Amino acid sequence: MTIIQTYNHTLWDHGISQGYLVDNTLYISGQFSHNAEGKFVGAGDIRAQMTQTLENLDAVLQQFGATKHNLAYVELYLTNALEHGETAIGLFKEYVGEHRPAGSMIGVTYLAFPEQWVEVRAVAHID
Repeated sequence: MTIIQTYNHTLWDHGISQGYLVDNTLYISGQFSHNAEGKFVGAGDIRAQMTQTLENLDAVLQQFGATKHNLAYVELYLTNALEHGETAIGLFKEYVGEHRPAGSMIGVTYLAFPEQWVEVRAVAHID
């Protein structure tokens, strides 16, 4: 029997769930730099944006009883990838520690908001 569970915060509704769990596989929608009130955090500061984005990723994982150690695949989308890639990867490596999920860093022209430089989506496996 397939078991499906979803999670969506109450900040806005874009027609997608923040997390969608099918049996033991958790699909996490793109997370970006917003606080608990939905306000953008870190305009002009890649460190602040990356830190808040990873905190938001953690928040979705926690809704399913998971942690960053459950991550199986991560996609990191960056505008200005040449300029911000090293900083973003460094912060990501600090975030995952010794755990090394599969993943990709993808340079993009723009994201949903003009001030947004980073977005992270992921797949996690939950035991």
